[in-house]
Amino acid sequence: MLKFDQVLHAHLSSLKEAITGWSETVSKLEKAKEKADTGLQGKADKADWKGENAGVTQAFVRKTAKEFGDALTEARSIRNILRDAQTEFQAAKSELEKLVAEAPGKGIRIDQDGVVSYLIHPDRRAKDYDGPKPEQADFEAMRSAIKAAITRADDADDVASRALRTLVGGDKNNFSGTNYDSLKAASKVQDAEDAHAAYELYKKGDEATPAEIDKLNALFKANQKDPYFAEKFALEVGPKGSMEYWADMGDPSDGSRLGVDHRDKLKELQTNWSMTLATATHSTSPEMEQWKADVIKAGTEPIQTRGTSPYGFQVMSNLLRVGDYDDKFLKDYGNGLVVAERKMTHDGALPPGRAWQQMGGQPSHLNWLGGDLGKDPMIGFMEGLGHNPKASTEFFNSDIDLTPENSKDNKKLDPFDYFSKDREWPEELNDKGNLTKEPGYNALGHALESATTGHPYDAEAEGLKDVRTKENAEVMQKVVERYGSDPKFMHQQPGIDDSLGKMGAAYIDELNRSLETDSDTTMEEKTNSPFGYNDAKGKSRFGEEFDTGLLWNRGDAVNFMGIVSQSETGHATLSAAETLYTTSVLDQVGPKPGTPFDERDLTDARTTLRIGSEAQGIMDESRMAQIDKDYEKDSEEHKKAVGKTTEWVKFGVGAVAAGGVVALTGGAGGVLVPLAAETVGGAVTTFIGMEADDIAEKYEKDEMLKKKSDDLKSEALSMGKENSLRPGIAYANAPGWNEKDRNYLDEILVDYVRDARLHARDNDLPDPYEKKK
Repeated sequence: MLKFDQVLHAHLSSLKEAITGWSETVSKLEKAKEKADTGLQGKADKADWKGENAGVTQAFVRKTAKEFGDALTEARSIRNILRDAQTEFQAAKSELEKLVAEAPGKGIRIDQDGVVSYLIHPDRRAKDYDGPKPEQADFEAMRSAIKAAITRADDADDVASRALRTLVGGDKNNFSGTNYDSLKAASKVQDAEDAHAAYELYKKGDEATPAEIDKLNALFKANQKDPYFAEKFALEVGPKGSMEYWADMGDPSDGSRLGVDHRDKLKELQTNWSMTLATATHSTSPEMEQWKADVIKAGTEPIQTRGTSPYGFQVMSNLLRVGDYDDKFLKDYGNGLVVAERKMTHDGALPPGRAWQQMGGQPSHLNWLGGDLGKDPMIGFMEGLGHNPKASTEFFNSDIDLTPENSKDNKKLDPFDYFSKDREWPEELNDKGNLTKEPGYNALGHALESATTGHPYDAEAEGLKDVRTKENAEVMQKVVERYGSDPKFMHQQPGIDDSLGKMGAAYIDELNRSLETDSDTTMEEKTNSPFGYNDAKGKSRFGEEFDTGLLWNRGDAVNFMGIVSQSETGHATLSAAETLYTTSVLDQVGPKPGTPFDERDLTDARTTLRIGSEAQGIMDESRMAQIDKDYEKDSEEHKKAVGKTTEWVKFGVGAVAAGGVVALTGGAGGVLVPLAAETVGGAVTTFIGMEADDIAEKYEKDEMLKKKSDDLKSEALSMGKENSLRPGIAYANAPGWNEKDRNYLDEILVDYVRDARLHARDNDLPDPYEKKK
């Protein structure tokens, strides 16, 4: 990979001279070829040679004349490659020069390694500073532009160097005659060569050596997002070819040692194969459209290996787990898969586990990524949706026609209802060798995360933005209605609680709007709500009906937050999200640090902190009630669980603030928390920098275990109350306030909420879930 300074300071004059030299060589060779064609070969063709001259000399003359043509073709190709590479290098270099020149005017500094930072850090600005004040979005845009320019040069360098090596060839006595009209043409030729090389390795199946699997992985990785390579490979292997190969890899009966000794290589291969096919599905060529249709058609057919016979859907779903597949293909695949399952189960008369049970032989090992063996095809499909937000949103917002061959009936199925309530998810063998439903519900949670947030569930925290739409919100309304209606749905679906916490965090702004209302049933936002800021114009991102309308009423919001908080993970995620969001609202509605204000100016700030404290109370008490239900009082497990209830404050230490969101970096992927404004304020920055503390660190283990559970609960709840006031403390300590104002804010704002309401609430909380003994 080329580096920033290499592209910025690239000396292209020698390359220009080389292009000029090769252009002159092309002109000379054109004349030489013309002479060879009309002279050497022309005379040889007309000569009436007989005997040895006819068999040897004439053939030699023709071969020599051809070499002039090959030399010309090779020279032109070299000139074309160098010319296009120089164009790409110059464009990348010019873009970097432009970015470097423009950066100071935007208040940004770019160092010699391409690292972006403040030209003048906010902490070092003079009081009368009126220069540019770049925001996180400006830094992200600059980094993205720098990366794009370097990638452009790097791609050109890779293709050009490989093309030139090919042109030189390995034959010292003959010109290659390879013709490249352009760098782009050379790239296509290379893709085709790589695709065929991958195909040759594919043909070896599980008889391939570990070194050959490494080579196949390397080819996939080098071309992972290259559409031309991906399509060439997918078509050459064929839809059933991919299935047969992967089923063969998962056949434990044929003596292959790859799955025994080299699981890591198969894990990598599954990832790379999946991403390659995902890229291929974005092609709309007639051949790929047929490929996609054939994949779905083969879903109900057994894929026979020596000792196994999984269905096509079972095999292919495990190749959907990674990568961004085409939206329409994923939806069509999902519809076909559901229709097949309903037919195989006789419309639900049989459990899905029976439908996907292989007939005879040993069970296939189709998933090497961990979590399950890959028997239930719905798991892989859900993971595919989890990486494709648009397809996931459309899938859960639509109906599936269960009898597509019959246009007269109206037999429909609601995918959300089916997967979240009606389907009996089969138990799968997990990595620990235990039978559990967790892999299925974990995958369902991932799919719902992408459908509600608009991001892949495991998206990198850096650069996340709030991209929710009306369609995303419609899925979230279903989630709150379902999982807030009865604790059994979350507790009887192991593995989904962490996803529910992330979804709640992503909609913490809308949950707060609902909590502020006085009635459990009203769907109208409270007048002049401090939580009503959705965009710069005061409009809702979800459409006019939600400018003052709520996504849920107060009762639904309390139930959802209460039930999700019964889970340790859900409680931690929602608590951190609530506190960060409350802090951002204080930044938005409170007086700006350093400006004069009186008590009346703090009305919205007090409301904000009060609702945030109430929300934390709902979550803390729900979690405590569940701990009491799960563990015997005064047991070690009970005390440890109580001690963990305040650990969510540690999330703030690793939070990344950017573009109107805070991404919590704990756990897999980023937890998206929308902020009240696009610009991160001083209170948010102060809160993120505050030192984390928790009750578990406050006591030595032995000392904590000596206490009574009730005493620990009381201390933990008190600490939860204090933690809920951290936004107010961060606001009072934000840069800009003098000591007098800081003390006043702490007294009039924080102490007011501490003394007046603390965790007061108007609703009964949902009952904790009682596990079946």
